[in-house]
Amino acid sequence: MIEDILLAVAGAAVATVAYVGAAARVVKQYERGVVFRFGRLRGEVRPPGFTMIVPAVDRLHKVNMQIVTMPVPAQEGITRDNVTVRVDAVVYFRVVDAAEALVRVEDYKFAVSQMAQTSLRSIIGKSDLDDLLSNREKLNQGLELMLDSPAIGWGVQIDRVEIKDVSLPETMKRSMARQAEADRERRARLINADAELQASKKLTEAAHQMADAPAALQLRLLQTVMAVAAEKNSTLVLPIPVELLRFLERATPDAASPRQPAPPPAPLPPIEDLTGPSVDPSP
Repeated sequence: MIEDILLAVAGAAVATVAYVGAAARVVKQYERGVVFRFGRLRGEVRPPGFTMIVPAVDRLHKVNMQIVTMPVPAQEGITRDNVTVRVDAVVYFRVVDAAEALVRVEDYKFAVSQMAQTSLRSIIGKSDLDDLLSNREKLNQGLELMLDSPAIGWGVQIDRVEIKDVSLPETMKRSMARQAEADRERRARLINADAELQASKKLTEAAHQMADAPAALQLRLLQTVMAVAAEKNSTLVLPIPVELLRFLERATPDAASPRQPAPPPAPLPPIEDLTGPSVDPSP
């Protein structure tokens, strides 16, 4: 009798352990558990931790709630200004409703991927080449809105969409390079012309100033000679301007005036003749 009781207790314990082993489930912190009983969804989503289900009756599906990084394959299209480009992107999304993600769509990752490719081709056709190259932030926001509208019904939230790269044909790259080179050359010429205009204005002011003070021109000339002699230690041929000669002429009026005729020489004194009377040498 006691042996039968012990066997029954042991059998019950084994059955309990087997039942607990079959019914026990562990949901990780980044997961949520969705239970289907006879194919029907139970109303509650199992939180992280230890949970129990009914063996052979319930089915527990674990849904990852982490942010998923999904690359979008490169899509080729024609922009609004008739340029063929290839654009690839990356989508960041996560599941916010585990039950909706399992019930509403068969494979939410595949659905998001296909929707991202379709939206990317649509964005390419609606945008200009300059927008794809320089105004990506606006295009990213447009892609995010296009993806978030259908994805929210699947229990998925689009966190961010980024355009990674825009590939252009080689002919278009060469054309853009020539355009950029021409634009840089145009700006360089404008800067040089503006510098010449400013220099001419300053030189005009300096010329008027030197016209009022002619000595300033000579001082500037001497400074130029000193600067050239300091940099280039060689023979310097300096042309004398006419203005310098005129300045020297005005500075020395006595030297420039014609010479007066020399006065006649004074008569010689008479020569005394010791042997006779005095003789006057003059006629």
